[in-house]
Amino acid sequence: MTASMSAWIWSERFWFPENVTWVDLEHPPPGVEYPRLGHILLALPLAFAVLVLRLIFERLVAKPCAYILQIQAGLRRQAQPNAVLERVYQSKTCPDLRQVEGLSKQLDWDVRKVQRWFRIRRNQDRPTIQKKFCESMWRFTFYFGIFIYAICHLWVSPWMWDTKQFWYNYPLQPLSPGQYTHYVAELAFYWSLMFSQFTDIKRKDFLIMFVHHLATIILITSSYANNMVRAGTLVMCVHDASDIFLEAAKLANYAKYQRLCDALFVVFSISFFLTRLVIYPFWIIRSVLFESWEIIGPYQAWWFLNGLLLVLQVLHIIWFYLIARIAIKAVFKGKVSKDDRSDIESSSDEEINSNCSKTLSHIPKPKDNGDAGSLNGETHDH
Repeated sequence: MTASMSAWIWSERFWFPENVTWVDLEHPPPGVEYPRLGHILLALPLAFAVLVLRLIFERLVAKPCAYILQIQAGLRRQAQPNAVLERVYQSKTCPDLRQVEGLSKQLDWDVRKVQRWFRIRRNQDRPTIQKKFCESMWRFTFYFGIFIYAICHLWVSPWMWDTKQFWYNYPLQPLSPGQYTHYVAELAFYWSLMFSQFTDIKRKDFLIMFVHHLATIILITSSYANNMVRAGTLVMCVHDASDIFLEAAKLANYAKYQRLCDALFVVFSISFFLTRLVIYPFWIIRSVLFESWEIIGPYQAWWFLNGLLLVLQVLHIIWFYLIARIAIKAVFKGKVSKDDRSDIESSSDEEINSNCSKTLSHIPKPKDNGDAGSLNGETHDH
């Protein structure tokens, strides 16, 4: 069964047009290199190296920059140690009114005191502005570096200007060192994002980003395996271009340069529209869908890869809707208060605050606040 499954996965009729086999790619002419799947597997261990490099970068580069910009980590108020409340918190960060009243009776605490303990405890777990700044600076540095690298080797490539060159003599097209380095770097980075997404700052679009990273990893690996690297490098370059301005806008926001943040966010919105809603569909997808059909004809992997490209396009449309809302606020109100796509912790966090506010509204206010001091004061959710 394992042999039949392997034969199905690596079927030449699936991956290549007619009259092309794996042997053709394994035995290139002298002085020519074709992609081999074993080469790209190097990206997986490199992903862990990228995670280590990120930790070093954030500590030695991003954090000192944050100090220069006076972005401090800040000390969070610590909730009073309480094993009972901590156990409840680990299962539910904002208990409902019935649970709060039960805990109040169990601990002989005022209801407001219990509610205040959970509010302080939630604030402890929120990421600091400095942590957000370091994360964004790492992403900005990678996107900027890999974009410059991609442009340098794509600019002199004939398929950059004539997309029909993607398909001439396909898939027996030589692999350049620049293409290989670009692929391995991008794939290692996206694998590292897949791993770190579960420990990084939680965002509203967690599920969408998970689907995006997964589709991207499958698309990069698949396009390399059947030597669709000419189109693949251009797809990755187009995606990285606008992300540079998004991360730059977030850095300006964390450093409290509001006008710079607003300007960069508008630039990001324009670049996102041009690269992902104009160049990507009308330049790249058009070529992969129609020009490849004319030159080499469709085959099984052709449908698979085009399906993934279209999945990414659907995600682009969803994101642009969210981005446009914020860009309009920036233009007409003069301030980017929140980035619905990436700059707030998570939708679940907002739901927690909303639910907690509703719970509080049903709790009668005490006549005095004499027990507030025992919980190190009161903090505010946002």
